[in-house]
Amino acid sequence: MEFNKESLIEGEILLINKPLKWTSFQVVNKIRWLIKSKFNIKKIKVGHAGTLDPLADGLLIICTGKMTKKIDQFQNLDKIYTGKFFLGATTPSYDLETEVNSVKPINNISEKLISKALESFNGKITQIPPIFSAIKHKGKKLYEYARKGETVKIKEREVLIYEFIITKYQLPELSFLVKCSKGTYIRSLANDFGEKLECGAYLSKLTRTAIGNHLLENSISIEDFEKRLGQIV
Repeated sequence: MEFNKESLIEGEILLINKPLKWTSFQVVNKIRWLIKSKFNIKKIKVGHAGTLDPLADGLLIICTGKMTKKIDQFQNLDKIYTGKFFLGATTPSYDLETEVNSVKPINNISEKLISKALESFNGKITQIPPIFSAIKHKGKKLYEYARKGETVKIKEREVLIYEFIITKYQLPELSFLVKCSKGTYIRSLANDFGEKLECGAYLSKLTRTAIGNHLLENSISIEDFEKRLGQIV
């Protein structure tokens, strides 16, 4: 990935490997601050093309300058994720953001049962986004209701699952790969998959490896970006 002062200010597409526990907006703010500080400019447009949860890492597309106008195009692209489901337990957030609230035995869970369950999650499916999400309802984000203990009726949404495979069986965890359309919540997929198996499940690890043709392997860390920025004269 090559960039210079002119391209960053005029408009650049940056493939950033978002670190764990950073919000997508923290990455945007960091990149913006680094560019402004380096070139001593007061304003520059910087945005991301698709939120990645704090407890997920992986590919985040950052756009600067005029390229921020293409954010919608990137958001509409298909995504590929890898990660892990933890079977036999659930959490209100469908991941590790909240504590386990139910536990069930997994003695009867077999590879055959898992393979059968996978068949229900291919092609067009409906899912309900997690209550702990940034989707807005009546002007407020869903997680604001969730943290106050308020219940909200969340609309189902249709998404496309192009590929959903288990890459490693190591109960109680399953490693997976999912290729899906925009708007797919992998946390909801974990929860729904656990319901299908009748043992419960939550998302214990998530990495975004691709957005369209843009690959994680071609991304750079925030530290690398800062280092390369420092080398520009």
